[in-house]
Amino acid sequence: MSAKEPVKVGILISGRGSNMQSLVAASQAADTAYTVALVASDKPQAAGLAWAQEQGIATFALSPKGIGKPAYEAAIDQALRDAGVEVIALAGYMRLLSSDFVSRWQGRILNIHPSLLPLYKGLDTHERAIAAGDAKAGCSVHVVTEELDDGEVLGQAEVPILSGDDAAALAARVLVEEHRLYPQILTEFVRR
Repeated sequence: MSAKEPVKVGILISGRGSNMQSLVAASQAADTAYTVALVASDKPQAAGLAWAQEQGIATFALSPKGIGKPAYEAAIDQALRDAGVEVIALAGYMRLLSSDFVSRWQGRILNIHPSLLPLYKGLDTHERAIAAGDAKAGCSVHVVTEELDDGEVLGQAEVPILSGDDAAALAARVLVEEHRLYPQILTEFVRR
């Protein structure tokens, strides 16, 4: 009986790619459920692309400036398909995906979001949690839908908000949990 082939994952980033790095590290474990087939970015100079290339991972970069969203998304979609990608993981990808793109990958795009969804969709999540006087913050991995940060939540990790926390201090503690949670949830997702 042969072992099941790992699921091919494409990771979309816009910056340094710290969550991407944690997903790659998990993909290299002995009992891995997925392999990273492509790291793609809307920012050709993203630091995470250089890191991925150093690891021998295929990369794709294209700025959407001057070509429009439909042409940009068609190109990134083609790059993902050419790489044999089956599941997409958004890891600090700072662009909203069109309904058309999401529908083509329906149920196969995950995202890590730095709040305990459904709280604080969108940006400035740490500032908003502190301003609200919340006792805890955290992160969520969810399935991407056409609605911003609105898909099924697959897993969460909580982080206490400490007296004197500012957004940067809270973000740093939440990021530690993101790096732990995202590979775990992606592994569970591709196994089901």
